[in-house]
Amino acid sequence: MWKTLWHRLCESRADGGGPLGGRLGGLRRRLAGLRTDKGMTTSEYAVGTIAACGFAAVLYKVVTSDAVSKGLQALIGKALDAQF
Repeated sequence: MWKTLWHRLCESRADGGGPLGGRLGGLRRRLAGLRTDKGMTTSEYAVGTIAACGFAAVLYKVVTSDAVSKGLQALIGKALDAQF
């Protein structure tokens, strides 16, 4: 629906008619050229991989910390001691 509406607004006729006088037709063509990216480049993969490794290291440190370890042990202890 929105795509159809966009095309109606941007339609360009020889007489300059149309809802906006065809002024957005060139803009639409320029914006369409920006959508040709097919994926990440090698540098983007490298930065993404480094960021993921950094996040994994921080998460590992948090999960293996004493506070989290004690909390998990307490939670498991309460769950095992629960009376049914």
